Amino acid sequence: MVLTDNDSFLTELTKLFQSTKTSGSVWLTVKKYLPPTSKKEATKTEGEEPKLLLRATNGDIKFRTVIPASQLTKFQTSYLNLLKSQMDNLKRKEKKKKKKATTATK
Repeated sequence: MVLTDNDSFLTELTKLFQSTKTSGSVWLTVKKYLPPTSKKEATKTEGEEPKLLLRATNGDIKFRTVIPASQLTKFQTSYLNLLKSQMDNLKRKEKKKKKKATTATK
């Protein structure tokens, strides 16, 4: 899995959406970033600002980015615009027609 910076993550995500436009899926995962630490380093990470881990994959291509809390609002704005522009080809779910229940006559 490739760790990228925020701008290149958005660029790669755009390419991933374009490649799966006609068929395929894209999975996005968002979670709190907990850096791998040893017991010696555990005391150092207490004062750091919180970070967010964002992963994207289509099954074959995988990449991720880590976003510090100070850059989160800027990244969310760019990410939202990207999602809005790429999710225009979604299909509506077909509704099944309900059959009217026949009432028994007395």
